[in-house]
Amino acid sequence: MSLDDTLKQRITGFSYPSDDSGSVIKYDDLRYIRLLHYDFEGNVKQGELIVNAAFANEVMEIFYQLYLAKYPMTSVLLIDEYGGSANDTISMEANNTSAFNYRFVEGTQRLSRHGYGAAIDINPMLNPYVYGDYISPQNGIPYADRSKDFVGKIDHNDLCYQLFTERGWSWGGDWNYEKDYQHFSK
Repeated sequence: MSLDDTLKQRITGFSYPSDDSGSVIKYDDLRYIRLLHYDFEGNVKQGELIVNAAFANEVMEIFYQLYLAKYPMTSVLLIDEYGGSANDTISMEANNTSAFNYRFVEGTQRLSRHGYGAAIDINPMLNPYVYGDYISPQNGIPYADRSKDFVGKIDHNDLCYQLFTERGWSWGGDWNYEKDYQHFSK
């Protein structure tokens, strides 16, 4: 659904810029999704995402299929619950699955795919970002060794990988130099 005034207030100054005059993405470009998911204890939880309107229906389909398969996610909360852009690390450390976050790629002036609502990070602690010896989040270090088997690990055999990639999303685990195992984007 479109973002209502209450939701706009909730995200402004956190995942959405306080001053959107220069923003390349507007509220009308985004959609709010409420969903159900399973946690790692087998409990059904409510979740929420904000994504680009162009991808909202397929994201709902993907998460519905993940729900039917009882695919576990610790939480699926807006990044704003963790203080928005400034606290992306806190969200990742909490293993929170999230999508929209108007931020730039670290060290650049290029808007992240998250800033367009065109990227989703799934179970980021279990599927960390790895570049050489750098691993983020830090509590994801035990999960950086992708030769190990564990619940929630995204790889080419994983249902999450299959559902996203069959709809044309790319996976950060396939990148050449750095690996972002949590990351799916269009």
